[in-house]
Amino acid sequence: MNRIHLAPVAAALLLAAATPACAQTYTEGETHGSEHHAFRVVTVAEGLATPWSMAWLPNGDMLVTERGGQLRIVRNGRLLPDPVAGIPAVLARGQGGLLDVVPHPDFANNRLLYISYSKPIGDGTEATTAVVRGRFENDRFTVVDEIFEAASRGNGHYGSRIVFDGEGHVFITVGDRQVPSRGDLTAHPAQDLSDNHGTINRLNEDGGIPRDNPFVGQDGARGEIWSYGHRNAQGMARNPETGDLWATEHGPQGGDEVNLILPGLNYGWPVIGFGVNYRSGTAIHEGTHREGMEQPAHLWVPSIGTSGLMFYTGDAFPMWKGSLFAGGLAGERVVRLILDGQEIVGEEDLLRGIGRVRDVRQGPDGFVYVAIERRDDQPSPIVRLEPVR
Repeated sequence: MNRIHLAPVAAALLLAAATPACAQTYTEGETHGSEHHAFRVVTVAEGLATPWSMAWLPNGDMLVTERGGQLRIVRNGRLLPDPVAGIPAVLARGQGGLLDVVPHPDFANNRLLYISYSKPIGDGTEATTAVVRGRFENDRFTVVDEIFEAASRGNGHYGSRIVFDGEGHVFITVGDRQVPSRGDLTAHPAQDLSDNHGTINRLNEDGGIPRDNPFVGQDGARGEIWSYGHRNAQGMARNPETGDLWATEHGPQGGDEVNLILPGLNYGWPVIGFGVNYRSGTAIHEGTHREGMEQPAHLWVPSIGTSGLMFYTGDAFPMWKGSLFAGGLAGERVVRLILDGQEIVGEEDLLRGIGRVRDVRQGPDGFVYVAIERRDDQPSPIVRLEPVR
């Protein structure tokens, strides 16, 4: 089921050519232009250590995960000095650590937070992607239960984004764990339904497996898998108007993708794709197309290092409503993607040179919040885009 009408590379190049020249480096308080809105960038919090994800509670508190293993609170515009107690131990090495944090849709009543992290396994020198849910009360997290532990082993590419569908289910991404692509590419773990490498998984909110998942009852397949053939999806968002699930995933050198996620489909990694090996520039894939494998809705060549994804629904920037916002790590940018139904028809760089963008979220005030990861372990900020009237 291919949902792209132009060859992906050609589409990416056309959209890049149409990107306005407004993209600028982040300067505190300076006015920036865009196709529809002028905005300024304002610092919200400083002094964070590799922030990875942001979330808001009904009382206005902002939660921020630090990859090193700490959950922080920004309250009334101030980063509290003490981290949240009760967070499980993480293997904070390489790409691993404390990753996503998402409140349950009924948090106001049940106080449940869902947290993903790299969970130490075996002798503690390896880790896998895991998700726990716990109660958050009095600035303390108490684990209730573990709802997911991925059947995966490797060096990195944990995935770990969490999205609720509002119908009693939760989606969780797991990367391919950087397992090398050699020999028969169809035998790669990301093409193997017996493990969680390179998958997006759908669970009931308590960790049970929904009976209507696409691979339930199939011999040799894990019932929680919703889609497979992904490399490392570090951005995922649900369109609140249509219910469509979208994800961004890292390509290798070239070929970052945006995909519309549908049940049971194979998104091709590593058999098909648009990237090459980092050092040699040699081919990784068998090609760019193969029957039974999906084409991306959009891609970036060269890669921008996609991370963080959200649909904008606020009133602060009315002309941005319905747009997808994505962050770029290597590309150090914030990107707005324009949709027409299930097609991405335009792209606008709002900021470049802002730093490694780890997450992009809409705050309760309708502003766009950006978690920036400074290089060389320098203290990192959270900033927001505010409209200039």
